[in-house]
Amino acid sequence: MGTERLKVTVGVCGGIAAYKSVELVRLLQDAGYDPHVVMTAAAEEFVRPLTFAAISGHKVITSLWGEEAGTGSSEDDSSGESGGGAPSSIEHIQAAQSTKLLVVAPATANMLAKFAHGLADDFLSTMYLATTAPVIVAPAMNVNMWEHPAVQANVATLRARGVKVIEPGSGYLACGMVGGGRLAEPAAIVDAIVETLAESTKGAGSGGGDFTGETVLVTAGGTREAIDPVRFIGNRSSGRMGYAVAAAARRRGAKVVLISAPTGLPCPAGVEVEQVVTVEDMRAAVMARLNEMTVVVMAAAVSDYRVKDVAGQKMKREGAQAVSLELAGTVDILREVVGRRRDGTLVVGFAAETENAVANGRAKLERKGVDAVVVNDVSKDGVGFDSEQNAGSFLTKEGAVEFPVMSKTEMAERILDEVLKLREGAEH
Repeated sequence: MGTERLKVTVGVCGGIAAYKSVELVRLLQDAGYDPHVVMTAAAEEFVRPLTFAAISGHKVITSLWGEEAGTGSSEDDSSGESGGGAPSSIEHIQAAQSTKLLVVAPATANMLAKFAHGLADDFLSTMYLATTAPVIVAPAMNVNMWEHPAVQANVATLRARGVKVIEPGSGYLACGMVGGGRLAEPAAIVDAIVETLAESTKGAGSGGGDFTGETVLVTAGGTREAIDPVRFIGNRSSGRMGYAVAAAARRRGAKVVLISAPTGLPCPAGVEVEQVVTVEDMRAAVMARLNEMTVVVMAAAVSDYRVKDVAGQKMKREGAQAVSLELAGTVDILREVVGRRRDGTLVVGFAAETENAVANGRAKLERKGVDAVVVNDVSKDGVGFDSEQNAGSFLTKEGAVEFPVMSKTEMAERILDEVLKLREGAEH
């Protein structure tokens, strides 16, 4: 299966909340989508198109006519938008047909009225009429405008036509008033996008909703075992691979629980995250949720050892030429998961190796009794720990699938493709 990112079109209307749309586009990028931006003329008064072009990597559409339709910069953009040359009279049709979802944030009272009454006097309103993709609007305006019967009637009309409306929040508004009308937070908008796309693209293959109905638990990050109140035994895991798997599974329709050791990474959109620190913390969190799961991906780097007697106060170096620490083994979470999983639950382990990676990974596969092991050689430059890229092998009893060097986002998709094959094999 391919790993092409789903195209999401972000419509930006003229309002002070337009600056939040920049964060929305960035979050969509982080979540693995391909955001394209359409701006109204009024939106350009608040944020320059070049800002969105730089973040999205695509030209920003600002007009139905001629060169303005290709504002921004992307030399090799092939998304169908005109690049500043001859006018494209059907550009709104091309954009409408190629997008998987249209989200308008902020959506002004004016744009809500256009959508509700079928007016089409700019690119965004014309594209809305032409698209058959799901549509989400996130209104933002003065509280009195939001509560006006005309606006509420337009919102009701859009809802009746299947448009998802993300209600504005309450708080201090740019006009100086306090009340409803604030644009929903970008993270909440992304959550709605993830949920909507997972359902609308169900069965569409990689990047679609082919994990709908699955409940996936992912562990990520590196656990920490205390030496004293200041120091700990840890490892170099960044958590990026596990987070990428969690984000990909949610994007493909699964309900996802991410149990994360410390990473410093932002929470993936639409994913339930539980933070833990120690091996025992992670074990307790995993076991508490195990019976709900249909797939378990154990991507965390879990410490094999803990300090037997943790110092109650910070250990001082004065006068100490050498310090000895007595270590004890930690619990084997992966083995316990395999032993306690319910029938039909698939378990995928991870192995970070520095030599004989495939042989050691296959030994772990047999020793732990898991359905698959993803093994990678972390001694190689540019992959593995704290890198944006990875490479490795997906090992099962039937054989191995090699993953060449690729982004961790792409590798997460490839891993889930192989998990689906395991599921299909188990059902036949």
